[in-house]
Amino acid sequence: MAKKTWTQKLQTNNGLPKIEDAPEVWGGGSMIIPSPMMVYEAMQLVPNGFVVSKNYLRKYLAKTNGCSIACPMTTGIFSNIAAQAAEENKSQGIADNTPWWRVTKEKGELNDKFPGGLEKQKELLEIEGFEIIPKGKKLFVKDFDKHTTEII
Repeated sequence: MAKKTWTQKLQTNNGLPKIEDAPEVWGGGSMIIPSPMMVYEAMQLVPNGFVVSKNYLRKYLAKTNGCSIACPMTTGIFSNIAAQAAEENKSQGIADNTPWWRVTKEKGELNDKFPGGLEKQKELLEIEGFEIIPKGKKLFVKDFDKHTTEII
C-alpha cells in the first residue's frame, strides 16, 4: 500500500469533526475533535504581521463550533499535517498561501516539527519582520504577546 501524501492526510474524515464529552480534568462540557482540514483553514486566517499559538487555535476551533474546548492532541497533530500539506502543495507547483509559520507553541516558541524545523520557521518569520530569540535550545518570537491576534 502506498504511503499517503500530506494532502491526502489533510482530507481525513472528509473534513468533518467529532464532538464528544470533554474529560472532567479539562473542565467537562463538550470537546471538538477537529478534522485536519478545519485546522488547516483556521491557520489560513492568521494575518501577515501576527502570530498565534496552537492553544489559541484550539480556543478558536472550540468557540466557532460551540464547544467548551478543542482536543489539544489532535489540534497539534493536525497543525503539523496542515503545514506539511501546504509545503507539499508548493513543491508540486500548487498555490498554497497557508501561513503555517505564524502558528507557534505557547509563548511564541517555534515548532521543530513543522517543515524544515526551527530554522525554516525562523527564516519565514524573520522575512515578515519578526525577531526570533534563543532561550537555551529553543527559539521564540520576541514580544510574542505584542504580535498575537484574535482571529475570532
